[in-house]
Amino acid sequence: MNLKKMFEYQPNTNRRFLLPLSPNNLPEKEEEIVPIYDNFDKNFEYLKVKYNLLINSDINTREFEISVANKNFKALLIFIDGMTNSDSINTHILTPLMLKNAIRMTPKQEVQKPPTAKKLDLQDFLLNKLISQNVIQIAKDFKDCFEKINGGFAALFVDTLNVALCIEAKDFQVRSVTTPQAESVVRGPQASFIENLRTNTAQIRKIINNENLIIENTKVGEITGTNVSICYMKNITNDNLVSEVKFRLNNLKIDSLTSSGELENLIKDNMHNLYPELIATERPDKTSNLILARKSCNFSRRLSLCSNRSSTFTRFSNFN
Repeated sequence: MNLKKMFEYQPNTNRRFLLPLSPNNLPEKEEEIVPIYDNFDKNFEYLKVKYNLLINSDINTREFEISVANKNFKALLIFIDGMTNSDSINTHILTPLMLKNAIRMTPKQEVQKPPTAKKLDLQDFLLNKLISQNVIQIAKDFKDCFEKINGGFAALFVDTLNVALCIEAKDFQVRSVTTPQAESVVRGPQASFIENLRTNTAQIRKIINNENLIIENTKVGEITGTNVSICYMKNITNDNLVSEVKFRLNNLKIDSLTSSGELENLIKDNMHNLYPELIATERPDKTSNLILARKSCNFSRRLSLCSNRSSTFTRFSNFN
């Protein structure tokens, strides 16, 4: 009994003072969403402050001019070195944009006049006539734009446009798909998950060649913004289970998520449960089999969670 009193935690209920509301312990305010300006200089100054361009050595910017309909527009391209492909940026972005002459020749050598200033839609002209990249997303505020830049996009800011054209130019250095280390198999595919999320989801979709396979993306972590994919079969998985997983992921108020093991501990119900709630695996074929499991199994419905941390785990449910 004495030992129990010695080691048992007893919270102190006597408060002798109260901490004043200082700026250090005030609740944090949500980050204000700043829309992109239609002024080139304002956008450039905001980018300089947010990305600390005078200090950061891997943030590259390229200033140039675009000539359209006998008018010159100042433009800025910003991207992160090491996360983008230089050849793709030079070939599909800078080369068509920096051509001074926008006039094209027809087979009969007839000159098509460039659009007049009155009918000129600069954003539409850039998207449909100049930039030849396959994926282009439009960002209307800086928060959305920063997420794209941090994910391997190149952002294009043009004077008089209050949007940023985020052009995909990803080139991550990742390891190739190798054999499973912890779950070796003699008969079966010799492939395992890696750290790249899209490679992992592509392996699942390669095995489950069906249009009912749904892969939804979400972000976890206020600072890191780790990408997490929810994979399930539309005509098999219980909708209540999918809603429950989405609810738990969207309500995780954490700063960072660096591994799938952390996420596993955050969303499970009981760590001492006799029956497994989650199963971790590094094999795409095992994950696909669990996604395709039907009512004949002990557990009625299953779905998988993939993150860009080289593993996945499957959640079980007894929902009907």
